[in-house]
Amino acid sequence: MLELRQLRKSYNGRPVLRGLSHLFAPGEFVAIMGESGVGKSTLLNLIAGLDAPDEGDVIVDGQVMAALDDDAATRLRRARMGFIFQAFHVLPHLSLTQNVALPLLLNRAGHDLARAGEMLEAVGLSGRGDDFPRQLSGGEMQRVAIARALVHRPALVLADEPTGNLDPETADTILTLLRREIKATGASAIMVTHSHAAAAHADKILVLSHSGLEILPNN
Repeated sequence: MLELRQLRKSYNGRPVLRGLSHLFAPGEFVAIMGESGVGKSTLLNLIAGLDAPDEGDVIVDGQVMAALDDDAATRLRRARMGFIFQAFHVLPHLSLTQNVALPLLLNRAGHDLARAGEMLEAVGLSGRGDDFPRQLSGGEMQRVAIARALVHRPALVLADEPTGNLDPETADTILTLLRREIKATGASAIMVTHSHAAAAHADKILVLSHSGLEILPNN
């Protein structure tokens, strides 16, 4: 699903990623940890094609991201990727159903309210489709974000500190839910996190440093 080949990236002459290579298995839930400044968010941006490496390749679903023009990269992101953010990015003027259905609309797959309803039910928000984000707790908004990330059945889910704004109990509930839904849809997932408790939900933990990615035992 995803391969990184000798990625190099610098900002203002300061190397961040230095020849990073890794192969991610289909259907695998991977947590990436590391100290601040080692390039965790940079790596997610490169995988998503929101930034380009100075050298090397990001290959998603058999396609080299840097070889795609802007329109093709956007289509690939919309069709094959799902995104979960620390700040939720749930749109306040849309109902929960409309928020969840947004990727289907952007993919011109139709405004599939039934599929959105299925995903809201899957994340424990059945019957809440007509509610608006202002009526939700932080944990509930993150549930909506998970439903939205998975509604179009993406092959790859990218999560950037998805529990950073949640208390430990809610974070544990959200990650249990995320893992369940990822496994149910067969998606691969990469989660950047600073939390060992969050990373423990993953199949594999990788520690990113300036020298590369190291596999951390996950017992």
